[in-house]
Amino acid sequence: MALSDRPAERHREVCLVFTDRVRGARRWDAPAPVAGWTALDVVRHLTEWFPGFLAAGTGIELPAGPALDDDPVAAWQHHRDAVQALLDDPATADRVFAHPHLGELPLYRAIDQFYTTDVFMHTWDLARATGQDDRLDPDFCAALLAGMEPMEAVIRSSGHYGVRVPVEHDADAQTRLLGFIGRDPNWTPTP
Repeated sequence: MALSDRPAERHREVCLVFTDRVRGARRWDAPAPVAGWTALDVVRHLTEWFPGFLAAGTGIELPAGPALDDDPVAAWQHHRDAVQALLDDPATADRVFAHPHLGELPLYRAIDQFYTTDVFMHTWDLARATGQDDRLDPDFCAALLAGMEPMEAVIRSSGHYGVRVPVEHDADAQTRLLGFIGRDPNWTPTP
């Protein structure tokens, strides 16, 4: 199933899969593919970086929710719903996101480009850490990779991505994307 090209709908679809992985997690202390992270840290990353990014670029404050350490599932679902509400709200349709390094862009595009794609890629991390289905939408993997490769120098200098992991030249789009963002597609947790 190809993901929607409409930001609100794409966010809903990507978060549906991530939420399924959050609900399926049984060991929050399981190591994750990001060095030094656990399964819980994957969810923590997504619920903690975006509120500050959003507030700095728009002045919008997301409502506080349950504490992640007390209830990761409820904390994630609250956060997911707050972001979805922004995308679904006609009052925010014309809001602008402004960032000193990114310039100005529509809020819905900023969420789609920076946050929804992050949720999408971290779905693999959480799935791998917790032994769940780690397949990602192949068309979206290919589209992300095609958009990111021309900006590799900028992406690498941001410090947000690891060193590119070599993969076979004829590997599928998911494997190539994972290698590009610094993940070893063959990573498995150590018991």
